[in-house]
Amino acid sequence: MRPARPAVRFHPSRTVDFVVVGSGAAGGIIAKELATAGLTVVVLEQGPRVEPPQFEHDEIKTLFQSALQNNPAGFTFRRSASETAKPGQIQLLYHRLVGGGSVMFTANYWRFREIDFIERSRLGAISGTGLEDWPITYRDLEPYYTKAEWELGVSGEPGPFDPPRTRPYPLPPLPVKSSGVLFERGARALGLHPQPAPLAILSQPFNGRPACQHCGYCLGFGCEFRAKSSTLYTVIPMAEATGRCEVRPNSYVRRIEVDRKGRVTGATYFDENKKEQFQRARAVVLCCNGSETPRLLLLSVSSRFPNGLANSSGVVGKYLMFNGYSSSSGVFERPLNEFKSVTATRVLYDFYESDPRRGFYGGGAPDARSFAYPTIFALGGLPHDGPSWGAAYKRILRDYYTRTMNVDGHSTSLPLETNTISLDPDMKDAWGLPAMRVTYKDHPDDLAMMRFLQDRAIEILEAAGARRTWRQPVQETNLAAHLLGTCRMGDDPRTSVVDRYHRAHDVRNLFICDGSSLVTGGRGQPTATIQALAYRAGEHIAAFARRGEI
Repeated sequence: MRPARPAVRFHPSRTVDFVVVGSGAAGGIIAKELATAGLTVVVLEQGPRVEPPQFEHDEIKTLFQSALQNNPAGFTFRRSASETAKPGQIQLLYHRLVGGGSVMFTANYWRFREIDFIERSRLGAISGTGLEDWPITYRDLEPYYTKAEWELGVSGEPGPFDPPRTRPYPLPPLPVKSSGVLFERGARALGLHPQPAPLAILSQPFNGRPACQHCGYCLGFGCEFRAKSSTLYTVIPMAEATGRCEVRPNSYVRRIEVDRKGRVTGATYFDENKKEQFQRARAVVLCCNGSETPRLLLLSVSSRFPNGLANSSGVVGKYLMFNGYSSSSGVFERPLNEFKSVTATRVLYDFYESDPRRGFYGGGAPDARSFAYPTIFALGGLPHDGPSWGAAYKRILRDYYTRTMNVDGHSTSLPLETNTISLDPDMKDAWGLPAMRVTYKDHPDDLAMMRFLQDRAIEILEAAGARRTWRQPVQETNLAAHLLGTCRMGDDPRTSVVDRYHRAHDVRNLFICDGSSLVTGGRGQPTATIQALAYRAGEHIAAFARRGEI
């Protein structure tokens, strides 16, 4: 059974040990690690608390109208610094509620491989990029991948290209869908090695939570059954059960405060009534995501930090990575009914590593999945040369929707100093603060890798027997769900924001742990790595606190 949530409440004037900003994939874990270590924690979450009975299977309301998705303040976008940034040019998919993106994500749960941490050493410099090795290795992080899988609940089965692991997955894979069967058929016909997709969704009952009920509403929806291993259902209740952690929803943090010595003293935020409050703390951990974290640092200017908090390097907000994405579809003779169950059940890692013979940098993995929900399919899932209105349109929808599957490619994005999160000089948010400005242009190698995986996807679909295949155009990114790299980890304070333990180089009692900490973006599914980093960071931060080192 889920632990009862104690009614612990800390008055903002009380100095707690830690303020954690954000309650998502990383923030929930950090809060649990600190609270179970005996420390007092206030988690400030800008969105509401939504419990399982409140989640709805309504794609129009949830995907198109919900305030739980996208940046609440609005933001501007441009492709380069020479352009004027404008609103509405790109969509950022992240979620504002207790549990954050871990409530609404598809739940793909890939570990990074050894190569992801040492690509600069293996490949050398890539002109015009900030490609660097991580200060830690896969071996350093492996125990925390294992801890995440076993504490949160992950279903899977190792395959031939998996990195070394010290324990098996705690749960067997989810049942294979029609798309997975066809994907296996096509891939094996081409001499490739498909395997079960690892998912943070329960294939069997686990730690008092039920198994997946195969409703089909994973991507963009909360799980009313609690089978998706969100922090909302796993570590946040564990943190609250200690009586030392308060999760404070509808708390919009506007600034991290510092004293004359340059140490953080807490967070100023707007409560649900838009009244300004100040929560005192001995230390602060930022877990907002790869866009909101740098924005908050840049908003937190002071005489000691005129360019933004923890930004003596000038790196805060730079090296933004979105991950590459490509999509291909095939229609088959018989119904597949892909609208049922989890999004993806089979994946292929044969193309994970960069291969110089391709002529460009990059690697990735295609997986087999549904196109998602009926309205989205009707608006963008059909072949582009097909009918778009009238009786013929209705006929093709009836024929294609239940018979179509996707093979989607998930791939690398190079870290470019010119891809940034900054503050817009003109646009303000609902609280009168400078809005976020996003600058992003895909590196040519990233676009080439997307096309490469799309070509492989078409080959797999054709080998599986698709009667027709088609592609979504590979183009400059106009939708991003992974926000990475903007406060990168490193040993050198001149070129990074945090050290290998996620402590800000400039401020000893400020820590940053979320997608912004990543040095490279992996191959398109970063959540497992973000959460492994959070377990590792939480362990070290708690140890620092016990030793009086914050």
